[in-house]
Amino acid sequence: MHHDFFTIIAREAFEELLRTFPPLPTERVGLDRAEGRILAEQLRAGHDWPLSHRSCMDGYALDARDAFGASEQNPVYLDCVGAPHVDENPGMTLAPGQCVRIATGGSLPKGADAVVMVEHTVCMDDWDEDAATGTIEVRKAAAPGLNVMQRGEDALAGAVVLEPGTRIGFREVGLGAALGFTEMDVFCRPRVGILSTGDELVAVEHTPRVGQVRDVNSHTLALSARRAGALVRGYGIVPDDAPSLIATVQQAVAENDLVLLSGGSSIGVRDLTVQAIEAQNDAEILAHGVAISPGKPTILGRAGQTPVMGLPGQVASAQVVMFCLVMPFIGHLQGQGNAFDTTVRPVRQAILARNVASKQGREDYVRIRFEERPHQLPLAHPVLGKSGLLRTLVDAHGLMSVPADAEGVYKDALIDVWTV
Repeated sequence: MHHDFFTIIAREAFEELLRTFPPLPTERVGLDRAEGRILAEQLRAGHDWPLSHRSCMDGYALDARDAFGASEQNPVYLDCVGAPHVDENPGMTLAPGQCVRIATGGSLPKGADAVVMVEHTVCMDDWDEDAATGTIEVRKAAAPGLNVMQRGEDALAGAVVLEPGTRIGFREVGLGAALGFTEMDVFCRPRVGILSTGDELVAVEHTPRVGQVRDVNSHTLALSARRAGALVRGYGIVPDDAPSLIATVQQAVAENDLVLLSGGSSIGVRDLTVQAIEAQNDAEILAHGVAISPGKPTILGRAGQTPVMGLPGQVASAQVVMFCLVMPFIGHLQGQGNAFDTTVRPVRQAILARNVASKQGREDYVRIRFEERPHQLPLAHPVLGKSGLLRTLVDAHGLMSVPADAEGVYKDALIDVWTV
């Protein structure tokens, strides 16, 4: 059966279809396995952090009023009355004119509200190193809070410290560790099955003859999916044979949360991707064609509750679809609330080096190569070429988006380059 393109839909409409698939279930993981995951619960601090006023520096804890106006030309002299250990809660209260020696991370005694760095002090002749007592010359003024982490400055007891939807990185792991969270509820990582279709494809280790090409997409798509947080399973190369493709898609659907097929999505004699999706139980085609270039013949279907996407076989086209649609979709499946928000893309500003023409009605993604310039924004050179040329990907540093309602972008325009 032959399938023409459905009505081409805008990228935003395609994303709305992707949003109809709900995020995956959650699981509880240890803190050491939380990096890169999306938080599924609201975390509240069980106690203040820090637990006390703590020093940020090695130096002397004092009442800032006692060091008012201090300088190298006009030092003040304070009586150091000890050096509480860094893991102690000092039980003393400083009297006016007193200070204590303090290490980084040490808790301030009562009566102290600032820390003067040791570099701005001098021990006088009566200094007793063993007892850490004697007269200290202070050569820099202090203000309340100088070099002090205030109690509860990171988190107050009962306060929300991390919201659901937060991607957990080293910062969030550090905060969780400080507050005693040994485990977190996170969204499951999507299992993504990838297969390439086409009689012309051979494995990377094989030597192609004329008319054959090595399978590139299985490797590049898998890498991009892993970058987005997915667990990837490869299903190899499937020939242009309907029973074989239907059986492989059936297996991939049963074993994964998302199935990606590259090749066989273009209009013409080879519409096996559509047939393979429609042959599954409780299946339908949701979209066949999206108004982006390259990548227009992208297919979205479902088999039961599992999304199945058909990507173009041309490498550059497949990668643009991967960056624009699939990687955000993987983020959505693992609970990232802003996954489709283009404003959160990592971008770098540059100056366009030449005019770029575009057809209205589609969103063009133009590959860009940076030319760095001292003390100026880089020049953005369009990397032009056929969507099947790998060199256009290798030479490019990112993508420029030309909106669907624009006829192009003029030379010298300030542009945002999506650094993929």
